[in-house]
Amino acid sequence: MLPVSTSIPPKTDQPTSVVLHQNYPNPFNPSTQIRWTLDTARQTRLSVHDLLGREVAVLANGVMPAGSHQAVFDGAGLASGIYLVRLQADGTVRTLRITLMK
Repeated sequence: MLPVSTSIPPKTDQPTSVVLHQNYPNPFNPSTQIRWTLDTARQTRLSVHDLLGREVAVLANGVMPAGSHQAVFDGAGLASGIYLVRLQADGTVRTLRITLMK
């Protein structure tokens, strides 16, 4: 019998990059869920900043395993407006805009 060969790589459920997903709900009041995925275990920091660059919250900080993660951001004590979520995972940085509407 001849060996069978295909050019289709095997499917894997493991993420292949660092991804910061859009928060839900957006706009939000007063809290929202932020999800991200990591391709490998990494030193990870997830923070929220106002448009002046001031850090208003740190949602995660430490070594995290590969896979999907989530955090809840509560903006109850903040003013309405646009905020930036920053995900730092080793040398990779991802940023997204979120909107708090009261």
